[in-house]
Amino acid sequence: MISVGIIGASGYTGVELLRLCAGHPDLQVELATGETQAGTPAAELYPSLAAHYSDLVFTPWHPGAAQGLDLCFLGLPHGASQAIVGGLRGEVKWIVDLAADFRLHDADLYPRWYGEPHAVPELLGEVAYGLPELFRDQIVAASTVAAAGCYPTASTLALAPLVRAGLIEPHGIIVDAASGASGAGRGLKSSTAFCTVDEDFSAYGLLSHRHTPEIEQAVAEAAGLAPGGVQVLFTPHLAPMNRGILATCYARPSAATSTGALLDAYRDAYRDEPFVVVTEGSPSTKAAFGSNTAHLTARFDPRTGYVVAIAAIDNLVKGASGQAVQCANLLAGLDETTGLSAVGVFP
Repeated sequence: MISVGIIGASGYTGVELLRLCAGHPDLQVELATGETQAGTPAAELYPSLAAHYSDLVFTPWHPGAAQGLDLCFLGLPHGASQAIVGGLRGEVKWIVDLAADFRLHDADLYPRWYGEPHAVPELLGEVAYGLPELFRDQIVAASTVAAAGCYPTASTLALAPLVRAGLIEPHGIIVDAASGASGAGRGLKSSTAFCTVDEDFSAYGLLSHRHTPEIEQAVAEAAGLAPGGVQVLFTPHLAPMNRGILATCYARPSAATSTGALLDAYRDAYRDEPFVVVTEGSPSTKAAFGSNTAHLTARFDPRTGYVVAIAAIDNLVKGASGQAVQCANLLAGLDETTGLSAVGVFP
């Protein structure tokens, strides 16, 4: 068995990691920290975990707590991973960070998009970007992985094959994406309270959302373009649902194209991918609910001259914890589908 620690296990990505590890034949959770919930039984905070984690209690984090474990998942708020990854790299074999602390390659982007300089920029070049469908070789060769963000996962899977195939222009891309309220985390906020979210649909982070440079970086790198080779206008929206992301992307074609050519590019890119479904229908978040699968489609509109590319995922699975487990499987030399479902829950 692979011994596992989850640092920041009491939030939504943490409870999803606990759920996925409970069904994983090779991952054994031995440490689950939660600063605000230290001393609380996991089954008390999340009764859904009771059948498997009847004795698990959230503990406070301290240096050395993970000493000797094989694998650590980090489900911490932005900035917190930077303070502990350096020490953890000497204590455990593998690290998968679910935060954005190590996703961007260029340290100069952090002050602009995250409001503060990166604390350990020397480590940025040593951390693989965790989107296996596009960066599998880098993940396998690494010991530390920064799992891709939820919005960037959906957007990059939709856009990268089309840019790489020369079917769409890499500049002037528009991404409109909507997420369920769980994407904001478990903390109590007026912006995600029931009475705020219910019967409402709103945009946020206008022109300044921190996932913008991550989408640009990931699409450019996956398409073999130089840094700065992709430009995206990204607008996120909050939808009145618990889980899910639907990303609708608009781009200009680079040359004459068709819906068939776009779908063929997806099929060529993802032919052997267990967690990607290419469909001629319109993807929905319900199709991805509870699964590690991304559902994709694309259209060319000859009337307006635009390409439309759409992706649907579960933000807590393929957009976070499921992706982290997929990356961990690769790090450990396991079949990357181990412990993960490609089939969603319905109704």
